[in-house]
Amino acid sequence: MTIVRYADRPDLRERRSLSAQVFPEFLLHHSLVHYWNRLYTDCPEFQLALLDGSEVVAEAHALPIPWDGTVAGLPEGWAAAFELGMTTDRPRSALSMLAISVSPARQGEGLGRRMLDAACDAARAQGLDAVLAAVRPTLKDRYPLTPIERYLRWRRPDGAHFDPWLRLHERAGGEIFAAAPDSLAIEAPVSDWAAWTGMSLPEEGDYVVPGMLAPLTVAAGVGRHVEPNVWVCHRLR
Repeated sequence: MTIVRYADRPDLRERRSLSAQVFPEFLLHHSLVHYWNRLYTDCPEFQLALLDGSEVVAEAHALPIPWDGTVAGLPEGWAAAFELGMTTDRPRSALSMLAISVSPARQGEGLGRRMLDAACDAARAQGLDAVLAAVRPTLKDRYPLTPIERYLRWRRPDGAHFDPWLRLHERAGGEIFAAAPDSLAIEAPVSDWAAWTGMSLPEEGDYVVPGMLAPLTVAAGVGRHVEPNVWVCHRLR
């Protein structure tokens, strides 16, 4: 298997579909989607694909951001980091991960770790000090009513993290820094949410939705979901 940059293989961009396969439909409708194509022109060295023959089996997307190295200096979450990376004129010192996707048929083969390592290598090659990830914990959707501040503290009896994705980051040398309870907000008419989730939402209130890490709130014909994440830092220096 070979890691390539999408910048070097523009043909791969025309058939990439891992995000649609891996992430719930509603996550593909965030308000910053208009920035996505700029990743390939503004910071192509951080858009990576893993090829098995001609098949894309995993990918990583990221962009550099300014960061002072402190927990207090972290962006509010995934959306704030994305916005910052696309708009700032300040010197950039850290790579902020946006997504690591692994083909559903290839999960469990360690490809997520391989893409994380490749992103760290790319950041190191560009002289950055750290890789930051607003991690979407793998099992949090099973516990949508549990605050992320509590979830990030859960551990197995052996001391390893309860969540497989956070566990992977820690085993790769990452440090759990902080909760990001307001990492990404998505707001849309109830009709859109019904289409995205396949659920009927007949009245106002909070709904537990498959695939969501926190409830969906419906009021006045509008649904609002605020995704919680966990900030993890991989120091490169």
